[in-house]
Amino acid sequence: MTLPSKVKIVEVGPRDGLQNEKETIPVEVKIELVDRLTEAGFANIEAASYVSPKWVPQMATSTEVMAGITRKPGVIYSALTPNMKGFEGALASKADEVVIFGAASEAFSQKNINCSIAESIERFRDVAQAAKQHNIRLRGSISCSFGCPYQGEVSPESVADVVRRLKDLGCDEIDIADTIGVGTPRHVQKVMERAAKEFPIAQLSGHFHDTYGQALANIYAAMEVGVSIFHSSVAGLGGCPYAKGATGNVSTEDVLYMMNGLGVDTGINLDKVVDAGQFISKHLGRKAVSRAGNAIAAKRAG
Repeated sequence: MTLPSKVKIVEVGPRDGLQNEKETIPVEVKIELVDRLTEAGFANIEAASYVSPKWVPQMATSTEVMAGITRKPGVIYSALTPNMKGFEGALASKADEVVIFGAASEAFSQKNINCSIAESIERFRDVAQAAKQHNIRLRGSISCSFGCPYQGEVSPESVADVVRRLKDLGCDEIDIADTIGVGTPRHVQKVMERAAKEFPIAQLSGHFHDTYGQALANIYAAMEVGVSIFHSSVAGLGGCPYAKGATGNVSTEDVLYMMNGLGVDTGINLDKVVDAGQFISKHLGRKAVSRAGNAIAAKRAG
């Protein structure tokens, strides 16, 4: 199996990473984090979420963040949009991409957004059509593609079914997400290969959490079957409020360190990402989760 020579890393720290923080993070800190990540060379950054502040208060300042960041031509700044109200917020903020989300698990769908998988997809139909009308990229994200905290095992067929539904809505890219981090390499390959029968593998992405320490191995396994887009979070920020015990996303610094070692081009400056990780971790008052980031920072400090 040959690995792709180049991969796209979608940085999700400013949105998925920060959304569960209890203490309110100042707008200027969020803006600086996005700007640091832009400067590091990311082609795609999840910067905002237009969900109800009642459910995700940390994202209530998304409009201010989007207005304050320094945008770089060619960089996609994404926003999560659960409904038309959210889409209108993203449109007004000039988001380059809107993200809709479903689950491969019926139990998780009910717990997370209080409806069935089929109902959730229907809810997004208006958002999808509006995105196309305004020439905005549309990305779909599938939670619990490898396991669910409520129903346990999730079959590759269940994932493929949601991939088909999102494809029918016109998604440009579809994320296969391991929300609770239970996936292992062979399992990941089976799911990705099954999903690729419904949607081009070049437009599928892997979003892995590191609950069981498998995220890097899963990324490598996904690369072996042709996946070349991955999500990661600076300093390993994030988790899922509806998935008990799920730890953060895989650390961007760790992913980049592995890619650099493999000779896989990302177009991203690892040292600048380490700086961004140390910056946000210092603000949050805790050490970064990233092993590579912390090791590089410690080496610099002598």
